[in-house]
Amino acid sequence: MTMIDSNPLPPEEGQPPRYKPALKRRYQFDRVYATVALIATLLGLLVLLLLLFDVFRDGLPRLALNFPDFLTSFPSRRPLRAGILSPLIGTLWVLVLTMLISIPIGVGAGIFLEEFATESLLAKIIEVNIGNLAAVPTIIYGLLALQVFVRLMEPITGGRSILSGGLTLALLVLPVVIVATREALRAVPDSIRQAGYAIGTTRWQVVRDHVLPIASPGVFTGVILALSRAIGQAAPLITIGALTFIAFLPPFITISENGVPQIQIIDGLHSSFTVLPIQVYNWVSRPQPEFHNAAAAGIIVLMIVLLLMNATAIYLRNRFQQTRY
Repeated sequence: MTMIDSNPLPPEEGQPPRYKPALKRRYQFDRVYATVALIATLLGLLVLLLLLFDVFRDGLPRLALNFPDFLTSFPSRRPLRAGILSPLIGTLWVLVLTMLISIPIGVGAGIFLEEFATESLLAKIIEVNIGNLAAVPTIIYGLLALQVFVRLMEPITGGRSILSGGLTLALLVLPVVIVATREALRAVPDSIRQAGYAIGTTRWQVVRDHVLPIASPGVFTGVILALSRAIGQAAPLITIGALTFIAFLPPFITISENGVPQIQIIDGLHSSFTVLPIQVYNWVSRPQPEFHNAAAAGIIVLMIVLLLMNATAIYLRNRFQQTRY
């Protein structure tokens, strides 16, 4: 119950005490709280701007110095020759695998829990565990993936491979996708469902043709947040062994003896890999200032990839929403 500060007034004869709310003091508290919140927001933005300024100050000259070579060169012990080709390819492949694994499973699980699951003990246990998994530190996912994906499933995943990295990040972002999907479905009015049932459609037809298209903007938003979380992860990938700073690309395409290119998807998914966050960490840990500049340039490239990915997802979400309505 909300307590209201008040000043008692002397009661009239035979009447109960009357109260006059202390509105002036409450308005003062509101202004103080709004000022404190504004200061906290500005401080956070100031720290972010300082970090961005420091990164762009060190990274832009390196990109301007050898922009094409920095993207098309492999990591090297010589800082001026070091590039991000293999970490960039590894990041893109791991991100693609994360999307292919997490989106169908996460969206499907969210639809089942929200639209089809009954109020049973099993459903409640699953809901509680999903909520708890969303707050688990990422290093725990790395330890779990090390035991399950790298060791127990080594004949399938190839051990410390790109496939293990994609499965690890997919496991990491699944709770976010599931929770976002459920919230988006919950926001759809029940009148939409009741109208579908009234004309004789099944529950799956109502969800497929009416509920899910309306909830798709919220689902896209959850997917964007989940992939944004995955693209910058380094701790779980380090745990499963993505420390091999490879100087080659995954052999997805090989050349046979007769000169015909062949696609080797399985061999490529089983190859060693590294990603941009780990490569940046490697360069930052070295004493040479040139490596620090290369790390800042790598951060800029990672931010550009993240912004392009988010912009594409937002465009698809808005485009789908406009065509729907």
